[in-house]
Amino acid sequence: MTHPVIETDVDETLVRSLLRTQHPDLADLPLTPAGTGWDNVLWRLGDDLALRFPVRSVSAPLVTHEQRWLPVLAPRLPVRTPVPVRVGVPGDGYPWAWSVVPWFHAQPAWSTPVADRTAWAADLADVFVALHRPAPPDAPGNPFRGGPLSPDTTALRDRLDRIALPEAGRVLERRAELAAAPAWDGPALWLHGDPHPANLLVRDGRLHALIDFGDVTSGDPASDLATAWLTFDADGRRAFRERVDAACGWDDATWRRAQAWALHLAVVLLQHPVDHPHLAEVGRGALAEALAD
Repeated sequence: MTHPVIETDVDETLVRSLLRTQHPDLADLPLTPAGTGWDNVLWRLGDDLALRFPVRSVSAPLVTHEQRWLPVLAPRLPVRTPVPVRVGVPGDGYPWAWSVVPWFHAQPAWSTPVADRTAWAADLADVFVALHRPAPPDAPGNPFRGGPLSPDTTALRDRLDRIALPEAGRVLERRAELAAAPAWDGPALWLHGDPHPANLLVRDGRLHALIDFGDVTSGDPASDLATAWLTFDADGRRAFRERVDAACGWDDATWRRAQAWALHLAVVLLQHPVDHPHLAEVGRGALAEALAD
């Protein structure tokens, strides 16, 4: 199974060198590896900071999108976000921009029981009510979020074949039904782009932060609203949708497109169960929720 290739190894020696050159006042703080995703590696710096480095050229623009737009969007949102506190530039053999961001003392939602998430479903809804407002023409483009799901299912079939999913036929049939909903005909709205449970942080049983704005873009809110199936069970989804609908009044077609996106994203999250087992777990749960509705 093909895995995103890490093109640059960001080890402690490189991180220390970049800090000494660009942010020497931070260079002697303790460094702790905090994980590598598909696109970025994260290092914890001291108690309250983190360093975010792209590891692939295709993901390098995602950090610059965060640096440009998160300071604009964060003040509008009723939740903490990782607004960069310092900006790094290429150097010492590292080729891309990087960021110093806050470290949130919280746990990812994927590590909490699904039933417990209902307690903050309305809080997440409020985040999207605040975020999903018309975006300017120069908002970042993203070919993988915010647009209509393609009727061409070749890529999806390929992904299903690679993971040998028993429910493949049901996924394709249900996705086709849902994706046939009327298209979004409103303005291009600001979107987070990737609000799955690994990017939602929880503290004391409440939503604490929304992180990883690298996929920020504009378009149809349905791809963000897919989190209703990625994050919640039926009770949480009901609370989430009721709060969103009370404020935004989205039609049933929007939620049908969101459910189609949930099926699509669930299959994507299932692609690398060995390297990213927590994402595969999210994908399995989302698939069950989206097929049950």
